[in-house]
Amino acid sequence: MSAKFDIVVYGATGYTGQLVAEYLAAHYVGDGAPTWAMAGRSRDKLASVRDAIGAPADTPLIAADAADPASLRALVDQAKLVVTTVGPYQLYGSDLLAACVADGTDYMDLCGEPIWLKQMIDKHEAAAKASGARIMFSCGFDSMPFELGAFFVQEEARRVFGAPASRVKGRVRDLSWKFSGGTSASARVTFEAVAQDLSLVSILKDPFAFTPGFEGPKQPRGNKPVFEEDLQSWSAPFAMATLNTRNVHRSNMLMGFRYGRDFVYDEMVLTGPGDEGQTNAKLVMAANNEKTGPKALRPGEGPSKEEREAGRCDLLYIAIAPDGRQVRAAVKGDLDPGYASTARMISECAICLLRDAPDVPAGLWTPGAAMQHKLIKRLVDHAGLRFEVEN
Repeated sequence: MSAKFDIVVYGATGYTGQLVAEYLAAHYVGDGAPTWAMAGRSRDKLASVRDAIGAPADTPLIAADAADPASLRALVDQAKLVVTTVGPYQLYGSDLLAACVADGTDYMDLCGEPIWLKQMIDKHEAAAKASGARIMFSCGFDSMPFELGAFFVQEEARRVFGAPASRVKGRVRDLSWKFSGGTSASARVTFEAVAQDLSLVSILKDPFAFTPGFEGPKQPRGNKPVFEEDLQSWSAPFAMATLNTRNVHRSNMLMGFRYGRDFVYDEMVLTGPGDEGQTNAKLVMAANNEKTGPKALRPGEGPSKEEREAGRCDLLYIAIAPDGRQVRAAVKGDLDPGYASTARMISECAICLLRDAPDVPAGLWTPGAAMQHKLIKRLVDHAGLRFEVEN
C-alpha cells in the first residue's frame, strides 16, 4: 500500500484534534519527520486552524465528512494511519473505522464509549486481521496510563514475586483536569443509547465485555465509597473505571493472559483517612454525576491553555501477592491529562506504531498490549509521563 501520508489527523478543527495537529507541527517537522495531513469537514476552517497553530503553510488539508462515507474512504486511501478525534464515536465513528478495516489502514482513536467499543470489537476483529489493519482504541487518557500502569506494576511483580499478581489495585491519588464538551457529549450519548435499548445495560455491567469468549473471576463493583485498610484511606468510585477496567482485561487477554486467568483489577479515587476522607468520597460521587449534567461544556469547548498546563495526574498501582506482599508503582503526568497530555499520548502512540513497533500484527488492539515497553519509553521520552516503582 503506497499511502501518501504516514498520519492523517481527522477532526483537526475540533478541540482535541487541534491540539494533536499543533503537537505534530511543533515536534515533527523537517527531514525524517513522518508526513502528515489535517482532515475535517471544512477546508477553509482547516486552513485557518493550520495558520493559527503555526503549522507549515504547505501542510496538506483533506476535506472529509462523517456523513459522507465516500469522502471518508478517499481520506483512508491516502493514509498509512488515521488518528481520529471525532466523537462521540457511536455517532460519527463507525463508517471511518469500517473504511480503515476494509482498506487495511491503521487506525487510532480516543474512544471512551464502552458500548460502541464492544460492538466494534465483535464486528471487525476478524476482518481487520484479514485486511492487515491495526486498529487501536482508547489511545489517550482513556485508557493508556491505566492500561500501561497495570502492565508496569505487573512487570515489577514478576521481578519481585517471580510471577504476576492475581490482584492489582489502580488508585487515583491526584487528578487535576477538566472535562471538555466532547467528553461530556460522549457520556450523554451513551446514557441516551442505554435509555432506548435496555439490553445495552449488560455491556456496562460486564467487566469482561471486551474479552469475547473469556470470563474471568468476580470483580469488585467499585460503585460506593469504602475504607481500605492497607492504604489507610477512603476511596470513591472513579468515573473512568467502567472503561479502563475493561481495557485492562482486554490487554491481559491480548497478551496471552500475561497477568493470569484469575486476574482481579479495579480502579478507585483515594480521598484520605478519617471523617474528612469519607466526606470527600461522597463529594467525588456527586461530582461524577455533574460532569454529564446540564452544566457540562458543549462540544468544541474545553480548558484554556493555562488550565491545560496547570493540570496533573498521579496514579498508584498496587500488585498484591497471594501471601500479602505488595509492590507499588506510579504513573505521573505534569499536564492536563484529558487534553494536553492526551494530544501528546495519541501522537506518540502513532509514531511508536510506525517507527518503533512496525511489526505489530493486524487486529484490534489496546495500545499497551500491542507496544508494551516501547510505548512506555516513548511516552516517558516525549509525552511528559513518568513510570516509577515505589516501595
